[in-house]
Amino acid sequence: MAVSKAQQRAVNKYVKNNYDEIKLRMPKGKKEIIQAHAAQRGESVNAYINRAIDKAMSEDDSST
Repeated sequence: MAVSKAQQRAVNKYVKNNYDEIKLRMPKGKKEIIQAHAAQRGESVNAYINRAIDKAMSEDDSST
């Protein structure tokens, strides 16, 4: 199903108003490893990275 230009503008506006973006760089080949691991867990790459960050931050907080 095609998305109209108005729908795409609405989605873009929602994303701009509700999310921050971070550009992430990693060594060549690691992206594919992360994609495969996330897919294996039934997650998107975005969900997997967010979960990993939340877990690391929680562990950092509990160790201080």
